[in-house]
Amino acid sequence: MRTIKVPTRDQVDAKAQQILDKVKSQLGMVPNLYATIAYSSDTLENYLNFSSKAGKDSFSGKEMEAIKLAVSEVNGCEYCLAAHTAIAKMNGFTEDETIQLREGSIADAKLNTLSTLAAEVAQNRGKVSQNKLDEFFAAGYDEKALIDFLAVVMEISFTNYTHNLTQVPVDFPKAKSLSESAA
Repeated sequence: MRTIKVPTRDQVDAKAQQILDKVKSQLGMVPNLYATIAYSSDTLENYLNFSSKAGKDSFSGKEMEAIKLAVSEVNGCEYCLAAHTAIAKMNGFTEDETIQLREGSIADAKLNTLSTLAAEVAQNRGKVSQNKLDEFFAAGYDEKALIDFLAVVMEISFTNYTHNLTQVPVDFPKAKSLSESAA
């Protein structure tokens, strides 16, 4: 079986190197998943551009993380659960709240609407119940927010699938599994 390794800076093309240098200057590190996506500099550039804009007009940082954690849970992405648990905490969530978002059981009704809709979208390949859509609109979101919501789901799904396919090492603190949190 072929193993996908995280490339070093010298193993990617000059365009990817420039992009990774920018990522490092912004984050203080180059996450392994970004380095792996850098095998294709065009894909890395397009992903980072899309990621920097997806959902930003419609959702707060907390709302974005609610969506990303729910989708990452459904997709079983250990890497994105770790990364977005850390980011969610930087956005003011507690560890317990990150678990609740993944379970679809957070007390905040608006965040719960986002996390449960995100999970349903991921589980059912975009097909959701009318009740779930009605909840979304009743929570104060509009059609623009729905399209932005889908952009966030697609953005996190790309990184979920990238990690699930490559299995590169996780370089963020491990997120608790739902079974660990229940214990």
